[in-house]
Amino acid sequence: MASIEDVAVRGASLHTEVRGSGPLLVCVVGGNGDPTVFGPLADVLASRWTVLTYVRRGFVRSPLDGEVGPDKLGDDVEDLAALIERHGGPAVVLGSSSGAIVVLELLVRRPDLVRAAVAHEPPLITLLEDHDAIAARFEAIAETYRRDGAQAAMAEFGEVTGVGVRRPPPGEQPAVEGIPAEFRAMQERWPANNAFWFSHEYGPYPVHELDLTVLREHVARLVLAVGSESRAEGQLASRPNVVLARELGLTPVEVPGGHLGYLEDPAGFAAALEGAVGLLAWES
Repeated sequence: MASIEDVAVRGASLHTEVRGSGPLLVCVVGGNGDPTVFGPLADVLASRWTVLTYVRRGFVRSPLDGEVGPDKLGDDVEDLAALIERHGGPAVVLGSSSGAIVVLELLVRRPDLVRAAVAHEPPLITLLEDHDAIAARFEAIAETYRRDGAQAAMAEFGEVTGVGVRRPPPGEQPAVEGIPAEFRAMQERWPANNAFWFSHEYGPYPVHELDLTVLREHVARLVLAVGSESRAEGQLASRPNVVLARELGLTPVEVPGGHLGYLEDPAGFAAALEGAVGLLAWES
């Protein structure tokens, strides 16, 4: 059972959930903005770690005090730092997708708070040789969103990235029996969360440029994780980390599944995560 608390930070209130006991491990969710997807993984890890998950600012359950700031990524990093400090960090930090970009920036800006940083498939398309073509496809998807809405845009997004959730064929009702209540509640939050993501993260986060010079100073605490299925299928989601690993002199670490591997195989993902973190040397 998670302990739930709303934490006030500058300009927002963050919904947080804490499970287990042991060293602090923080999970930073991606563009969905909803940490429910980390629940099964957190449950596996909770016997050995204090696992903190949270709703990033602006998404449903973490309301802003006002408008979105001019540097939302910087605000996300500041929020993560504040939560780690609140829980007596430093911490092992796992981020997936957009959350992985937040984690990489935390390592650049506040390495004192990071025991180990695990960046799972950050969508940093500027690292890729064909980034102009990908950016053009992303802009076309954004236009679809503005014209036809989130469902049509996400269908195109899945075609481009290989990332997506199966939708029932026309006329077939989606199955709800057996779906945990917390996931049904998350589905109800998807429309608002998708709208926030498209409006404030979809464009700027993938074109963010990392400070590789500073990042190289901290590679001993960095794991660049790619899903085994993502990589085998050549999905766009896996490609930036392969390039980033080459730039930093690292070897990508494979974890089970695709872009949602932590949800598809939480036990396998937890084992791979702990194995990779256990190989790193950090100061206690």
